[in-house]
Amino acid sequence: MFEKILIANRGEIACRVIDTARRLGVRTVAVYSDADRAARHVAMADEAVRIGGPAPRDSYLLGDVIIQAARDTGAQAIHPGYGFLSENPDFVDAVEKAGLVFIGPSSSAIRKMGLKDAAKVLMEKAGVPVVPGFHGDNQEAGFLKEQADRIGYPVLIKAVAGGGGKGMRLVEKPAEFAAALASAQGEAATAFGNPAVLIEKYIQQPRHIELQVFGDGTRAVHLFERDCSLQRRHQKVIEEAPAPGMTPEMREAMGLAAVRAAEAIGYSGAGTIEFIVDGSNGLRPDGFWFMEMNTRLQVEHPVTELITGVDLVEWQLRVASGEPLPARQEDLSINGHAFEARLYAEDVPAGFLPATGTLAHLQFPENARIEAGVRQGDAISPWYDPMIAKVVTFGPTRDIALRALETALIDTEVAGSVTNVEFLIALTRHEGFGKGEVDTGLIGRDLAELTEAANPDPRARALAVIGLAGLDDPKVVGGVTLWAPLKRTITWQGGEAVLEVLGPGRARVILDGRPHNVEWTGGRWWVDGQPRRYRIVNHAAGTSVFGGRPVTLTPADPLDRGGDEAGGGLTLSPMPGLVKEVFVTAGQTVTAGDRLAILEAMKMEHTLTAARDGTVAEVLTHAGDQVEAGAPLIRLEDDNG
Repeated sequence: MFEKILIANRGEIACRVIDTARRLGVRTVAVYSDADRAARHVAMADEAVRIGGPAPRDSYLLGDVIIQAARDTGAQAIHPGYGFLSENPDFVDAVEKAGLVFIGPSSSAIRKMGLKDAAKVLMEKAGVPVVPGFHGDNQEAGFLKEQADRIGYPVLIKAVAGGGGKGMRLVEKPAEFAAALASAQGEAATAFGNPAVLIEKYIQQPRHIELQVFGDGTRAVHLFERDCSLQRRHQKVIEEAPAPGMTPEMREAMGLAAVRAAEAIGYSGAGTIEFIVDGSNGLRPDGFWFMEMNTRLQVEHPVTELITGVDLVEWQLRVASGEPLPARQEDLSINGHAFEARLYAEDVPAGFLPATGTLAHLQFPENARIEAGVRQGDAISPWYDPMIAKVVTFGPTRDIALRALETALIDTEVAGSVTNVEFLIALTRHEGFGKGEVDTGLIGRDLAELTEAANPDPRARALAVIGLAGLDDPKVVGGVTLWAPLKRTITWQGGEAVLEVLGPGRARVILDGRPHNVEWTGGRWWVDGQPRRYRIVNHAAGTSVFGGRPVTLTPADPLDRGGDEAGGGLTLSPMPGLVKEVFVTAGQTVTAGDRLAILEAMKMEHTLTAARDGTVAEVLTHAGDQVEAGAPLIRLEDDNG
C-alpha cells in the first residue's frame, strides 16, 4: 500500500478520497487554487500545495504543476478523482514518466474509450450491443444529414469527445437537422476543442442504466447496476441502485456485456459502462445498447458502495498499489436499495441558473450519508461546479430508501444561497418515480409540476419574524417586554409584519393582514394552535425556518432606496461568468426571445435573450470579458423611444 498520495482534485470527491486514505493509514496531499485556499479538502489533507489561480486552466488542469507538487511532497501516486485531468491520457503518461503511479486505468484504455465513435466500433468487435448510428470520420453536413435520414428520426447528435450533455442535440424532424448540427458542432468545439459528432438512433422512453466495473488489467468484475434516468438536460439529478424493474436475466446480460467491455481494453481500476435501455416494454436482455465508458470513478458511486458493502476508493488504492482484484464475481451481491440526490446551489425558478453565495448556515441530517466539499461559512465559487453535497440514503427496500431520502432532504438546512432542495423533494414525491416508472424524459414532461412555485408557508414566515426580532430563544420570548415595545413593526427585504409580545413564550405576528399566534410549549413551537416541527436559525444572512418549505427573511438594507435600476431595457448578467459571444450591435432591431449573448459560468453555457421587442441602444460588453453578477451587458432603447 502507498504511504502518501496526492489528490489532483477539489471539492467533495477530494474529501471522499481523503476519508478512505486516512482509514487505510495513507497520508494525503491536497492541491488548491487561489479560490480554494480555505476549502474543506485543504483542511482535511495532511499537506496542501498551491497550484495556481482560480480558473481551472490556471490550476486544476495544470498537469505538470500537479506532478511537480507530488514529487516535491514525496507522494508515490496521484488520485485524479473525476473531472479535470481524470480522463486525460497525456496526463497519465506524464505521471508514469515522472516515476509516479496513476490511480486509475492506463492511458491506452482511456484513449480507446475517449472518443465515442471509436469506442463504439471497439465494443461492436467485443460483442457488446451498440445503438444503430453513424460513427465515421466524414463530418460533411450533407453527408451527416443523409446518415440521419437513413437511421430514421428521431436521432441524437453527440459530440465524439463529449460529456455532461455538451455538444448533444435531439433532432425530431429532417428540417431541424442542419441547425441542430451547427449548434452541436459549435458547442463541442468550444467545450472540447473537437467539433466532430456522431449520429445515433434516439431510443423512445429511454432509460440510462450503467454498470459499475472494476478491473486489475487482466480480469474484471461488475458491481451491478445504477439507474441514472432521472435527468434534466442530460445532467443526472437523482441516481439509485439497483435499477427498478431489473430482472435476473437482464442483469446477467448487462453484467456480462460490461465485463467484456472492460476486459477488451485491459481495464484497471474503477470504471462505468453506460447503457441506454429501451424502457417502453419492460426491461429485456435484447433492449440495451452501449453508450460510452467513463474511465474513472463516478459521481454516483456511493449508491453502489451502499448496496454492495464495497469501498470503491479502497479498491482503487489497493489495485493501483499492485494487489489483485479484492473479490471474485461470485463474492459480490446486492443488499437493499440506495438513492443519491445532488444538492446544488442553483435558482430553480430562474431556469436552474447556477448560484453563488456564502453558506451562512449549513447543517445536514444524521440519517443520511453526506458527501460534501463545503462547510458552513464557505463560499460557493463561480469558478467551479455549484454542488453543495450529495445526499445518500439506504434502506432494505426501494420504498424505505426513497422515504428516507425525502426526510433527509427536508432536514437539510442551507442558507446564504438558493438551492434545488425543494425540487429534489418534489421528485421524491412524484407518483411515477415512486412506482419506479422512470425514464430520461420524466423531468422534462413534468417540469412545470415539479418546479411549481408554491406559496410560502405563512406559519413558517411567522416564525421567521420571531427569529428576525431576536426572540427565537424560547426563554426570551416575552422576557424582554420591560426593555422593548410590546408591539412593533419588523421589516425585511420585501416585506414587513407587526409583532406583539403577549407574555412569556407567547407572541402574535400579523402578516399580510392575518394574525398568527406563536407559542413555545412542550419543547416545540406551536403556530395557530398546531404543533410544528420547525427550527428557527439566525445566521449572517438573516433568519431561516427549516423543517418544511424553507423560509429565509433577510434584514432590510437601510441604504436601499428601492426601484428597478435595470428597467425593462437592460440585460444583466445573472451570475459571474465569461462572455463567450455577443450576437447584436448598437442600432440592431431585436424581437423578444432573440439571442443577445452567451455567458459561460460554472461549466455551462447560458444564452441570454431579449426580454422584449426593441432596438439595441448600447452593447456594454465584449466577447472575452469576465463579468460579475448583475453587470449590465446590453441596453435596449426605452419603450417610448
